[in-house]
Amino acid sequence: MSQEIFELVKGMDFKKIETQLALQCAPLIMGLKVSNLFIIPAENETAVKIVLKHSGISYFRLLRTTEKITYLLYRRKDLEQVIEHPKMRDFFQKEGYEQLTLGAILYTFQKRYESYMTAGGMFPHEMGLLLGYPLDDVTGFIEQKGKNYLYAGYWKVYTNMGEKICLFQAFEEAKEVLIQAVARGIRIEELVRGCVA
Repeated sequence: MSQEIFELVKGMDFKKIETQLALQCAPLIMGLKVSNLFIIPAENETAVKIVLKHSGISYFRLLRTTEKITYLLYRRKDLEQVIEHPKMRDFFQKEGYEQLTLGAILYTFQKRYESYMTAGGMFPHEMGLLLGYPLDDVTGFIEQKGKNYLYAGYWKVYTNMGEKICLFQAFEEAKEVLIQAVARGIRIEELVRGCVA
C-alpha cells in the first residue's frame, strides 16, 4: 500500500459500510473476484442491505453473533457458473452436498460454517471454491494440510505461483483504486456498475 493510500485509509471512517467494503471486498466490487467474505459489527446489518440494494452484488448471511455478522457477498451469475463446472460439482458431491443449486449449497455451507465457527466442527474446505479460489489450490491445501504451499497471499497457492502473484497484485491495485474512490465520496453501487462483472 502506497503512503498516499495509507494516509487516506487513516483518515477514513471505519464505521462506514463503504469503508469496510473497500478494505475487505475490493476484488469483488471491482469485478476481479466472484465473491468475498464480509465481516461487520452486528449493528450495521441494515446499512449493508441499503448500500448493496441496487449494486448487483448479492449477500448471504453466514453467521451472526452478538458482536459481528459474517456475510458472503457474491455476483450471483458468476458464482453459479463456478459451481456448475463439472469438477466443482464433483468436489461438492464428495463433500456431501446432495443438492447442487446455488441456494442449496449456500444453505448447507452456512450450517457447516456456523458449526465450525461456534462449535468446533470440521473446517468447510468448500469455502475456498465459494470464494473463487482455484480448485487446484483448494485440493492442494487439503492434501498438504495447509503446509508446503508455494506462496501465501489472498489464499495459499499450490500451483501456478506466478499467475497467482499477478492476480493478488491486481487485487491490491483494485483495493487502492476503491479506497481512493470511496474517499472522494463515490458510492459503491456506482463503482460496481462501472466494472465488468
